[in-house]
Amino acid sequence: MEEDKKKKQVMVAIDESECSHYALQWTLDNLHDTIVDSHLIIFTVQSAVDVGYIFATSYGSAPPELVTSIQERNKKVAVALLERAKDICSKHEIEAEPLMEIGDPKEKICEAVDKFNIQLLVLGSHGRGAIKRAFLGSVSSYCVNHAKCPVLVVKKND
Repeated sequence: MEEDKKKKQVMVAIDESECSHYALQWTLDNLHDTIVDSHLIIFTVQSAVDVGYIFATSYGSAPPELVTSIQERNKKVAVALLERAKDICSKHEIEAEPLMEIGDPKEKICEAVDKFNIQLLVLGSHGRGAIKRAFLGSVSSYCVNHAKCPVLVVKKND
């Protein structure tokens, strides 16, 4: 771990979207020489959807088995996502540390930046318009304004 403290800390936040995979690939293709000697963290966040609340307001209450099943499925998806990303990094001869949190993605990403002393955060851009961003929010916009490090937002050109 002493060796990691000397290395630059770079984090690529990913989700299931094509734009986040593009951001990871872009980072590996374009910043390879910069990050090859860095400590690269691949970070994903499982959304903490309150299934119990949804069912309680609609149907009375959610069976505990259903809640557990949904949580287990979400975890499997996140683990598979991280494994895929780690394999992509390996093909570029870059070792990456996969990390997963549960909660609100924008908040968890910024917390991880602080916790791991990240020096560069890379995110993909969903390319939403102003109206969708206003209603759905934007993780990348939030992180640009709140992360305590430089943030690189990679936008896929169509």
